[in-house]
Amino acid sequence: MAPPSDWWAKESHRGTPVVVKMESPNWSMVELQSPSEDDFLLGGGNRVGEKGRGKNAKQLTWVLLLKAHKAAGCLTSIASTMFSLAAIVRRRVASGRTDSNIGNDVNENQTVKSRFYFCIKVFLWMSVVLLGLEVAAYFKGWHFGAPHLQLQSLLSTPLAFRGFFDWLYSRWVLVRVVYLAPPLQFLANVCIVLFLIQSIDRLVLCLGCFWIRLKKIKPVPKQGIPDLEAGDGNADGFFPMVLVQIPMCNEKEVYQQSIAAVCNLDWPKSNMLIQVLDDSDDPMTQLLIKEEVHKWHKEGANIVYRHRVIRDGYKAGNLKSAMNCSYVKDYEFVTIFDADFQPAPDFLKRTVPHFKDNEELALVQARWSFVNKDENLLTRLQNINLCFHFEVEQQVNGIFLNFFGFNGTAGVWRIKALEEAGGWMERTTVEDMDIAVRAHLHGWKFIFLNDVESQCEIPESYEAYRKQQHRWHSGPMQLFRLCLPDIIRSKISIWKKANLIFLFFLLRKLILPFYSFTLFCIILPMTMFVPEAQLPSWVVCYIPATMSFLNILPSPRSFPFIVPYLLFENTMSVTKFNAMISGLFQLGSAYEWVVTKKSGRSSEGDLLSLVEKEPKHQRGVSVPNLNQMEKEEIRQQEQRKSQKKKHNRIYTKELALAFLLLTASARSLLSAQGLHFYFLLFQGIAFLLVGLDLIGEQVE
Repeated sequence: MAPPSDWWAKESHRGTPVVVKMESPNWSMVELQSPSEDDFLLGGGNRVGEKGRGKNAKQLTWVLLLKAHKAAGCLTSIASTMFSLAAIVRRRVASGRTDSNIGNDVNENQTVKSRFYFCIKVFLWMSVVLLGLEVAAYFKGWHFGAPHLQLQSLLSTPLAFRGFFDWLYSRWVLVRVVYLAPPLQFLANVCIVLFLIQSIDRLVLCLGCFWIRLKKIKPVPKQGIPDLEAGDGNADGFFPMVLVQIPMCNEKEVYQQSIAAVCNLDWPKSNMLIQVLDDSDDPMTQLLIKEEVHKWHKEGANIVYRHRVIRDGYKAGNLKSAMNCSYVKDYEFVTIFDADFQPAPDFLKRTVPHFKDNEELALVQARWSFVNKDENLLTRLQNINLCFHFEVEQQVNGIFLNFFGFNGTAGVWRIKALEEAGGWMERTTVEDMDIAVRAHLHGWKFIFLNDVESQCEIPESYEAYRKQQHRWHSGPMQLFRLCLPDIIRSKISIWKKANLIFLFFLLRKLILPFYSFTLFCIILPMTMFVPEAQLPSWVVCYIPATMSFLNILPSPRSFPFIVPYLLFENTMSVTKFNAMISGLFQLGSAYEWVVTKKSGRSSEGDLLSLVEKEPKHQRGVSVPNLNQMEKEEIRQQEQRKSQKKKHNRIYTKELALAFLLLTASARSLLSAQGLHFYFLLFQGIAFLLVGLDLIGEQVE
């Protein structure tokens, strides 16, 4: 029998081998356990102990080598990414395409745009000069931060004992304290108060959404929701006459799937008419859409094609023209779907029953869902904003106020309510919000259905998103000027008037972009150069972080993007502020309407199986037709043509603000303001990435 010591040594744990696998091009460690204490307790003369220690030393060496190799691989990847980024930036600069020479696509008044950009450049050059002055003062011994400036002792020093620079800088400090700091601090305090009011409003909305979830509150039709799985649809036979409208304009990427989805709505054909309202000015696009309508008409769909000769009023003019048709008087409800929307077949069966025995109801609005929300960082950040808009803002306002802004699509209107409110008007670029406000002033009620969704797509490029946001933020201010007298004269209750004026328009449409831009893009950098005026840390970091956390709650899967979301929202405040000013003062860009560019990704979603089942049709004689090869060749030519015209641009205002914030972050280092430094640094980097159009869709 072996000696106890040898037996114990044989059975003792001698360390687990390192298990590795090759993951080209780097090594990665799968499992590694530390050696047990027994491996170190064995005697120095014991051969087994010495052997165990030798193995452990070799294992440790291998681990260190593998980690070093992995670190080298990470550094290589980072270096490769940086070189790629530098190459992209070099191409952007070499191309010379900026938002100042877009041409016919411009969405802003050139005079206002140049003045706005000029003001930003003035702030930038002033910050650069002041940074140089502050650095020179720092190396001359002026080491102090706000607000501990011992001016009396500094200014009491005789001029003979100081140089010219010291005299100049002391006078600059005096000017800051006496003339610049008080108004800057006052403006900062005003913005802080507005910031707190808006934060309280957002917190109340989130609490309302929490209460709705806790109590499981949801709109229910008075007759109950029919059993859709039973096969009989509406159990009580409520199938009113419904008009379905699809307004579109040069949207050849998405017209097929939208028409197909609407034609497959589960509703009696005799009780539904589909209007394809084509405002396209491209003859080939018109022909393709007309061919698609003719195809579905031969399949039995009750569908008509309408094209306006005089294209006035954009989308509102298109809808107004369609509602003037003589046959519209036979229909009780109208539902609208934009060209990229794909409603589910049961959409009407889940929305129209809410109108039964509810004569005060004007609108049933469904929620949007997005087929391309995970396409890139830009779409992910948009998804956070829109999820909060639907699930929190619209759901809470619908439950507690019976009012919210119509989204322009995926909603069912009572035609009587539209007519009583005055019908569609072309006076603003937000015709959907306009008709909703006018209907609300006439006492009509709205319902939002959070559990009924309609698929669509969101902009994938920053250029398209920027134009969309300009229209969405200039239009409400333009509408506010026009409808304010009507709100004051209306017969609705005082608290409903207050909600419309102070919450719906001023707080959420004017104050939010105003303080976001002014506080974080102007006042905060200025306080670095005028440190006598201060912004508390909770304004810079804690409250914005809390608000971002609340915004991201409706989309919990987006939680890893909370920091990019906060930085990007502040970056977009430039566009929103400019748009708000344009709409408020009725500037030229407030009237511009640019159709949001679609990529056609919605065709890859739920309608894939539907497209595969579509039968092939023979050529007709009643409508001009194109065979399949001709249509395919046209699509390929259009794709090649659009790809050649497509390019990324440099956005000058965002770039100027990026350098302004980065300059201010460098100044904050001299005052040892750590939190302000990090915020300015990362916010400046965010502006830099957006200014170079490195967020969203990238074009080679």
